[in-house]
Amino acid sequence: MRLHIRHRTSYDYTAPLAYTIQQLHLTPRRESQQQVLAWSIHAPGKLAAFTDAFGNASHTLTVNAPHQALSIVASGEVETSAPEAGRLQEDSPLSPLVYTVPTRLTAPNGAILELAAACLPEGRAQTRDMLRLAEHIFGAVRYQHGATGVATTASEAITLGQGVCQDHAHLFIACCQAQGIPARYVSGYVDPETDDYAASHAWVDAWVEDRTHCGWVSIDVTHARLMTDAYCRLAVGRDYESAAPIRGMRRGGGTESLSVDVLVTQQ
Repeated sequence: MRLHIRHRTSYDYTAPLAYTIQQLHLTPRRESQQQVLAWSIHAPGKLAAFTDAFGNASHTLTVNAPHQALSIVASGEVETSAPEAGRLQEDSPLSPLVYTVPTRLTAPNGAILELAAACLPEGRAQTRDMLRLAEHIFGAVRYQHGATGVATTASEAITLGQGVCQDHAHLFIACCQAQGIPARYVSGYVDPETDDYAASHAWVDAWVEDRTHCGWVSIDVTHARLMTDAYCRLAVGRDYESAAPIRGMRRGGGTESLSVDVLVTQQ
């Protein structure tokens, strides 16, 4: 499938800024199931490219001149194919054990520990176990746009009983880690077709030990399904904070207004 993607992030401020620095994960990963045909990032200031610790194509954006608005536009085309049974073919220098250590966003509470024990065996699991966990999570945390924010933890989301794809991913990771199973956060895009869920998306990779496969399987927790060719992967990490499309700091600016517009279409 050929996906055309346009992602615009706009910031407006009530007072001038002296300085902005952002870390961008806005370039699709180069993986066996997706090929970047064309891609560009347009932003004011200086862009410096680098590869982060998780193998993500990244940029640091710095704006030193006074400004009261900022617009970042990433766009291009990506050719995708559906990985068989959601299985990823990856040669990463990082051990999967890196993804077994809880973070602030994935630390479990009692409810998470109970859910994990009910859905997953300890130490290892198969793809069918992971899909069952995804179904339970979607039942426990109803999708509700705007119910949570980027700082919401998995424990807070399960207590609230509602959230968005980011919360579903964090809760899934927390359950896997509670059972000693590697799981990581994925940020990216999905062709929404007629779905209500946004084109900008978050899901997970989980380490499985099936009879014919030992490795990563990519799972969309919000839809309780395996990743298909409708998905484009931007970054992986331990949680949202290490895989977010945009994170940064500023000096000055007063009150911030943020708008994000993402369009994903098939070509």
